[in-house]
Amino acid sequence: MKALVIIPAYNEAENIEKVVKNLEKSVPQMDYLIINDCSKDNTVLLCKKNHYNFLSLPINLGIGGGVQAGYKYALEYGYEIAIQHDGDGQHDPEYIENVIQPILNGQADITIGSRFLEKEGFQSSVTRRAGIKFLSKLIQVCCGASVQDVTSGFRAVNRKYIEFYAADYPSDYPEPEAIVTAKLDGARIQEIPVIMRERQNGVSSINLKRSIYYMIKVSIAILICRLTNRRK
Repeated sequence: MKALVIIPAYNEAENIEKVVKNLEKSVPQMDYLIINDCSKDNTVLLCKKNHYNFLSLPINLGIGGGVQAGYKYALEYGYEIAIQHDGDGQHDPEYIENVIQPILNGQADITIGSRFLEKEGFQSSVTRRAGIKFLSKLIQVCCGASVQDVTSGFRAVNRKYIEFYAADYPSDYPEPEAIVTAKLDGARIQEIPVIMRERQNGVSSINLKRSIYYMIKVSIAILICRLTNRRK
């Protein structure tokens, strides 16, 4: 099936070359698209220099807007599977074929690469894991989706949910809310065990202050989503 790897990137000049090199080595049969979200470093220059397939957004839209742009591209160019893959080097493309297999088999509409199923590799900090566990329980209560790694940006969707997310994708910190919107639409969601790495270079945009904002914002967004949507 025709597959596209969507790589949202904001100031990932230190990582993007290695990310693309690993992708081309692991899944050479797949296309990829780097979404440059108005990076202030040399991300664009590196994309041009290396002739990468990339799209530069006219304004900074954040991770949600960047990912949605990738889904719009996938929809426009007829892709049947779209895979989200971070540009910071945390995701190992060796697992992409495992992640998409349930979609190929017709067993799932959306798959999520989870670091918590087998608890190997980088597991994030204790504080973040506690927050992720809280959001996981909240999502299960709100829509019945049993997902452990709800903040994982390593995920894949079939054609139906390419269309779904191209039309409407949560903004800001979208991963947990995107699970809820899809589950309420009737999506079959499955987690696949993967091993993730710690960020290769650069600094994460989520500090302590942002983490607190993240938890409050995402929790409210999930509750609002559940109250305003009915399961099909």
